[in-house]
Amino acid sequence: MRKSWLILGLALMTVGLSACQTNDQTTSSTQTSTTSRKLRSEPYMQEKFLLGTYVKIRIYDEGKEDVLKPAFARVEKLGDQITINQSGSEIDAINEKAGIEPVKVSDDIYDLVKQAYDYSVKSDGGFNLVIGAITQLWRIGFDDARKPAQSEIDQALKLVDYHKVKLNDQDKTVYLEEKGMIMDLGAIAKGYITDEVVKVLKDNGVTTAIVDLGGNVFVLGNSPRGEDEPWTIGIQDPNTARGNVLGTVKESNKTVVTSGIYERYLDVDGQRYHHIFDTKTGYPYDNDVASVSVITDKSIDGDGLTTVAFDKGVKEGLKYIEEQTPKGTDAIFVTKEGVVYITDGIKDNFELGGDSGFKMGNRADLK
Repeated sequence: MRKSWLILGLALMTVGLSACQTNDQTTSSTQTSTTSRKLRSEPYMQEKFLLGTYVKIRIYDEGKEDVLKPAFARVEKLGDQITINQSGSEIDAINEKAGIEPVKVSDDIYDLVKQAYDYSVKSDGGFNLVIGAITQLWRIGFDDARKPAQSEIDQALKLVDYHKVKLNDQDKTVYLEEKGMIMDLGAIAKGYITDEVVKVLKDNGVTTAIVDLGGNVFVLGNSPRGEDEPWTIGIQDPNTARGNVLGTVKESNKTVVTSGIYERYLDVDGQRYHHIFDTKTGYPYDNDVASVSVITDKSIDGDGLTTVAFDKGVKEGLKYIEEQTPKGTDAIFVTKEGVVYITDGIKDNFELGGDSGFKMGNRADLK
C-alpha cells in the first residue's frame, strides 16, 4: 500500500487553480464572470498541517468564508479517528483487539473500513486494508525505517489475509480474526476525508472550491475564470521536486489522486526501497511504474485505484481502469524511463508539457 500513515500522495500539484490573474485585461474579464456567479476572483483560503501533510481549502463563493471552519473540523475529527499509533484512534482499538473480540466503531469508521474491505476483495488484494503488518515492519518514511530480515517478512505475510476481517453491519463492529493483524487505512483514508470535506462544502452552499489534501485534489464546480471553464490541474513530475509538472488535464467536479515512488524511500546497501508494498512478497513493488494519477468522481476511489494500478503494472493497470472502474474514471501512468501512458478517455484532454522531458508511449508496444 501507499502509506502507513497519511504522509504520502503529494505527487499531484495544482497549476492555475488560484485563478490569480497576471494582467489588467484578464483581471477585468474574470471579475465580470465571477460577479454574475457571485464568486470571488481571490478565494477565501486556509491551510493547516494535518494528516502529515499540508491541507488547503479554497472557497470562491462570496460570503462563504465561515464554511472553512466546519470543513477543517471534519478533517481533524476523521484524522484523529483513523490515525494509527495515536491515542483515541478507532483503528488502533481494532488492532489492539485483533484475535480477541470485535470492536464497535463509529458510523464514519465503519463506512471507511467497509469500503476498504470491498476494494481489497475487488482487487484480489492489490489493495489490502490489513497491510499494516508489512508497513509497520519496514517503517519507511519514519526515523526508525529499516530493511527487515527475511524471516520477519515471512512472519508478517501470514498476517495480511483480508478475508480474516469480519464486519457486522447491524452492530457496526470490526473484528480481525488473528492476533497480530494490523489494519492500516493510510492508503485510502485521505480520499475518504477529501470526499467528506466536499460534502461539508456542498451542504453549506459552496459551489466552487478546491480541496487539496496533499495529493488528493478535488475541484468543485468550474473555474471562476468562466461559467463553463474547467480547472487546469498539473500532474507532478515524479523525478523532480514538488511543483514541477509533466503535463496538465482540465476537469470540473472531479478528483485527481496521484501516488508515486518518489516521496518516501529507504536506501540500504545501494538498493532503494520505496513505500508501496506488494502483499504477496512483503517487499515494495518491483515494476516499471514511477507514478500513477487517477481522475475520477470520488477521491476514495482515486486512492484505492492508484494502489491497485501499482499492483497491476502499466498494461494491465490501464485495462483495469478502463474496464473495471466507474464510468468516467481515467489514469495517467508514468514509467521510470519517463514514458507516459494514458487511458483513452483523456486522450483529448491530457496535454504533455513540451519541455518536461517526458514522451508519450504507444500502448500497442506494451508487453
